[in-house]
Amino acid sequence: MDKKLASTIGAAARAARMRLELTQADVAERIDVATEVYGRLERGGMLPSVQTLLKLCHELNVSSDELLGLTSHGPSLRSTTVEVPTAPTERPEIRRLLRSLRQLDSSHIKLLGLVAKALLRR
Repeated sequence: MDKKLASTIGAAARAARMRLELTQADVAERIDVATEVYGRLERGGMLPSVQTLLKLCHELNVSSDELLGLTSHGPSLRSTTVEVPTAPTERPEIRRLLRSLRQLDSSHIKLLGLVAKALLRR
């Protein structure tokens, strides 16, 4: 493994993730890898597959050149065009809650809906 390249990709991915105000878990979910795997990628402990690199580019709204360290430190060509948000701008704690909710069955979701309504009436 090329440690320098892995560190470059990891640092660029971290910077892009932070710009979008996403958590590592958010990005991991979007690119379909475990949170631990994405964390290792950001720390430069591994190189992504080509498929994962493409997903990262799409989800983090960066060019492959930027992730690979082939561009100057300025904005990429992609970021100079009109940017379309790739995700809602919920706070990280809301996104974490949504990830948890997706794992529940419909009866539990209905129950949580009732609890939420009761809290809003307070």
